[in-house]
Amino acid sequence: MQVQAVHHVAVATRDLERSLAFYSGVLGLTLAPRPNFPVGGAWLDMGSTQVHLVVHSEATFRTNSEIDNNDCHFALRVEDFDTALDHLIRHGYAEDAPEGSGRRLLVKRHGPAGFPQVYVLDPDGHVVEINASG
Repeated sequence: MQVQAVHHVAVATRDLERSLAFYSGVLGLTLAPRPNFPVGGAWLDMGSTQVHLVVHSEATFRTNSEIDNNDCHFALRVEDFDTALDHLIRHGYAEDAPEGSGRRLLVKRHGPAGFPQVYVLDPDGHVVEINASG
């Protein structure tokens, strides 16, 4: 088997509109056509890869409201880290936001990965990393 690429990441959500506000409104992903599945959801494009939001109230959701970059997460690569960070801040996210507010950022400008990273929680508590080349 030779894997070519990541096709999509499926993300469970309890509230589709709230998740769409984050993934399309904050992160800027664009809606893509989606087949008429028996469960609610939305597909969002990010280049050749997609995020599939799936309405599933009984899914496994994190119970910890703190950002843990070692927990399950997926990463989005951006062209300019500072522009992305400024964008998140303009949308009300901050490093000093209270834990559990859903607006906290974990920023690692010079971490061991060798490139800058910022972590944020989506509305259902999923960890999303945003990074850029060093």
